[in-house]
Amino acid sequence: MAVAGELFGAPARMHAPLAERMRPQSLDELLGQQRWLGPNGFLRAALQADRLPSLILWGPPGVGKTTIARLVATHGKARFAALSAVLDGVANLRAAVADAEKALRRGEQTVLFVDEIHRFNKSQQDAMLPHVENGTVALVGATTENPGFSLTSALLSRCALVVLEPLSLDDLKTLLQRALTDPRGYGKSGLTVDEGALQRLCQQADGDARRALTSLELVAELVLAQAAHDPTQIAHIDQAVVDKAPLQAGARYDRDGDLHHQVISAFIKSLRGSDPDAAIYYLARMLDAGEDPRFICRRLMVFAAEDVGNADAQALQLAVAAAQAHEMCGLPESRIMMAHATTYLACAPKSRAAYLALAAAQQAVAQTGSAPVPESLRNPTTSLTRELGWGKDYQDPHAAGGWVPEQYLPLNLRDKEFYQPTRNGGEARIADRVLTWRQLRADKHKH
Repeated sequence: MAVAGELFGAPARMHAPLAERMRPQSLDELLGQQRWLGPNGFLRAALQADRLPSLILWGPPGVGKTTIARLVATHGKARFAALSAVLDGVANLRAAVADAEKALRRGEQTVLFVDEIHRFNKSQQDAMLPHVENGTVALVGATTENPGFSLTSALLSRCALVVLEPLSLDDLKTLLQRALTDPRGYGKSGLTVDEGALQRLCQQADGDARRALTSLELVAELVLAQAAHDPTQIAHIDQAVVDKAPLQAGARYDRDGDLHHQVISAFIKSLRGSDPDAAIYYLARMLDAGEDPRFICRRLMVFAAEDVGNADAQALQLAVAAAQAHEMCGLPESRIMMAHATTYLACAPKSRAAYLALAAAQQAVAQTGSAPVPESLRNPTTSLTRELGWGKDYQDPHAAGGWVPEQYLPLNLRDKEFYQPTRNGGEARIADRVLTWRQLRADKHKH
């Protein structure tokens, strides 16, 4: 457990990583998160009113969760105690609370910061409740996971939920320019960076301030070291230097967390909304992040049946073909088949009529139970069933030219119309046939 008191806020030691040296020392230095920390932001207003609210900070890495927690303590002139839910257990939590109680008797409040709070189990989260409720500590929990799934409702109800967003490219550019000119960073080094290199560093950071500063530090130290050994070289970072550096790259993603669900949801909704550009973008996001291609193919097949359906009966065949092609070819070639299926499904006419028909039929089954099958449709497999009249008067459509006005639904359901074909794409032709058949059956029932 780490504890910081009045000394928090002092500039970081110069041998510390750049991201730590450049950690904002005031709310005005913090970039992004204007919804919460801007002039009309909830958090800024609370701190200006000398209130220390308990908070759950939810957001991706590198958006300022730890910094906000420390600034809350600094602004409120409070002690700052930090726990890691990965490393610390109930014993450390009790020790932190005991220290907070002693501080409170001295008239000093404590901000208890719990990093990765979603890793605390239910009993550990429950152990914090009374101390949050009675004001012994102002809890600030940081999490990258959806609090609705990972935190108890009791703990959530006692905290304000602050949803933090990735930093914009402009915010990251401002951050790196500050690091180049500030004495805490490279302000005294004479280091320069061209616009292309700065843009590249911001792009590869993907909204993560820590990643941006770490990448800048990596290339800066390399360039400065080369300049120190060769007087003919100047300390300058260009795009070629950035492109050669072993920087962490790629979009943020997780195979079973929030981003996984967000991206696949956006992918399906883009297909449903007939936007091939958005659909292919989210496909690229998933492939770039290493998503399981079989998962993508399964979603394409389900979408083809559920959302395209009979409006374009070929859609399911194409989706199945893409899945089979992946099994036969594998990546990277199968990404082309997935792109083929994705763009086709996005541009295909849409109908959920078959899906909705099944749902309506299942509801009817649940409500009416095992309705008797019409006797004419029963298969007379024995002499007894033939004597009972099973199969009697059954009309074979093939013998009658392809269609007969037979009663197929159970009698108590004969007026039900579960399938409601649309006028989209090829389903329009189906709709005409179904309408005709239903009318002929209705006419037969009248007589």
